[in-house]
Amino acid sequence: MVSTLVMIVLSVTVGAPADEWSVLPGHSQLKDPQSMMTNYLLGQIAEAQKRWREAYEKRTTVEEIRQHQEFLKREFLRRIGGLPERTPLNPQVVGRLQRKGYLVEKIIFESQPRHFVTAVLFLPDPAKYQPPYAAVLVPCGHSNESKGYKEYAAFAALCASNGLAALVFDPIDQGERHQWRNPDGKFTLWGTAGHNMIGVGSILLGRNTARFEIWDGIRAIDYLQSRPDIDPQKIGCSGISGGGTQTSYLMALDPRIKAAAPGCYICSLYGRLIRENGPQDAEQNIYGQLALGMDHADYCIMRAPAPTLLLAATRDFFNIEDTWMSFRLAKRVYGRLGYPERMDLAETDTEHGFTVQLREASVRFMLRWLLGRDEPVFEPADLDVPTAAELQCTPQGEVMLLDGARSVYDLNRDYAQELKIRRENLWKTTPLEKLLERVAEIAGVRPLEDLPRPDVTVCQTVNGETATLEKLIFRPEPGIELPALIFTPKDRQPKSGVIYIHEDGKATDAGKGGPIDELVQQRKLVLAVDLRGLGETQRTGQTYFRPEYHGPDGQDFYLAYHLGKSYVGMRAEDILVVARWLKEERLPAGVPLELVSVGYLNSSALHAAVRERDLFQHIHLVRPLISWDNVVQLGFSKNRLVNTVHGALEVYDLPDLVRVLGERVTIQDPRDAMGQEWSGHL
Repeated sequence: MVSTLVMIVLSVTVGAPADEWSVLPGHSQLKDPQSMMTNYLLGQIAEAQKRWREAYEKRTTVEEIRQHQEFLKREFLRRIGGLPERTPLNPQVVGRLQRKGYLVEKIIFESQPRHFVTAVLFLPDPAKYQPPYAAVLVPCGHSNESKGYKEYAAFAALCASNGLAALVFDPIDQGERHQWRNPDGKFTLWGTAGHNMIGVGSILLGRNTARFEIWDGIRAIDYLQSRPDIDPQKIGCSGISGGGTQTSYLMALDPRIKAAAPGCYICSLYGRLIRENGPQDAEQNIYGQLALGMDHADYCIMRAPAPTLLLAATRDFFNIEDTWMSFRLAKRVYGRLGYPERMDLAETDTEHGFTVQLREASVRFMLRWLLGRDEPVFEPADLDVPTAAELQCTPQGEVMLLDGARSVYDLNRDYAQELKIRRENLWKTTPLEKLLERVAEIAGVRPLEDLPRPDVTVCQTVNGETATLEKLIFRPEPGIELPALIFTPKDRQPKSGVIYIHEDGKATDAGKGGPIDELVQQRKLVLAVDLRGLGETQRTGQTYFRPEYHGPDGQDFYLAYHLGKSYVGMRAEDILVVARWLKEERLPAGVPLELVSVGYLNSSALHAAVRERDLFQHIHLVRPLISWDNVVQLGFSKNRLVNTVHGALEVYDLPDLVRVLGERVTIQDPRDAMGQEWSGHL
């Protein structure tokens, strides 16, 4: 219905400058339209937190806790796409170093066939400590030097100097394991930029960057247990920052880790982490985890009552108050299981990093729980720490320069090919209606009859020479405003109604002589609308995710991702809501409805059109993304994160939806995932 009607006749034409197309100023109920999606999603996360806490308080018996642990582990693994099968490690010791008080072996192994992992094993001096040794796995944080970074190498040296073996390995896109190589041979992505790029294709496959990091860690434990000089029953794990993330995941999923000390990471996703800093790296965002009820404390709870020490820094950007909150929540569960002393916390008055106090605390903890040695450990000033160059394992410093090396992008391409064959068979053997219900379920698009009718405000009416312009705000649900423009041909019944969506917002094509004006000249009534998070509600300001690769709304995308929501689905519902309103409120009976989508919004347009196949007579796609499979095949892409749907390629791709709509779809200038013109066929 129309809740407000304010008509102002101005002496301007329908060809006004772009700044004349604004709708929200003076009419919006939002304090900050550019933060609309952030606030909307954080509100839902706050509700999810309440549900998490209520369930936590009710889970008090040992049986209930055990059942919850198994449930979280199953869901965790499912949401990262499961784990690969074990294949031969084919380990090689490619070098040795004799250091003061310990030895170092330089190692290369294959966590998957020809997917190489570089690692260094610090071993105690056998003259002082007799094998087999207890061993600590050391995942590295986001340092490009990785295993060669001084703080990580110093921790391993401190372990070895005190009788513990320590295996430090390079994560993907760090150290010697950069995964993306440009055509000119340069390795240009590392750390978070590399992990986030891998995340784009992984999401479409129902995977997560974390899957590859976790498997590397699990295979590193396999390697340790294969050695006769390592005690397979005495394995620990400790890492800082991104290594704290990996430690948290590994300790939750692999029961072989008897003692774990994640550092400078555990705080709370429900708490201040994503409210103040925004979502972090791709592997730190698990699909639907906050809707499921899996916060940082749960990584500790999943392994209870195995000994766990949180390493924390008072002045860390991972909020110390939330670290203490998660610690207390986990410790209460340890208490319910009868072992409160096995959950502990070490805090230092420092900033983020594997500082000397945290290195010492972790080594003391490992000695206590792996070897039964409860003794003070202090790092000597003259600790002999190798340099990154000394710890290099490969001849040229990059695993991807080894013969036959395969990157994560290659592994994803292999899986994409498997899924393509499965999809072809699925679409041949499954009834269409059942398939389309599955499509809607994966993307999160409800049938139109289940969508609420929006509250609509007509803010302004402008009489032009050939058309009347109205400025409207659609409010399909609390906290969401969709500013829109309606261009109605004067003195003529429209031949059709057009819903017009543009990836850069409604004003982009609204100028005189532009695409929208041309449609009006053809006697078409055009409703140009900013779907949620576009145009006037587009997120602005700094973002953790590089906008040139992933669009400006990567952080809001991951907020939705934590809730199990897709932007594709939410925007498809926006299209359906405004289209129904236009058909019922403004178009004469029998006048058909069309949909025009410009840019990467084709994914939302197609989902809306196949969800309600009788709604649009014609769908015109301009410069659309050609397929999600193409995104995976390219590896490096400029496909915006908001265009991805978790696990979509397990069931369908965008060309499948085009085929469902058949001749009603026209396509103009399709683009690949790098934004380049495509010469192939959809």
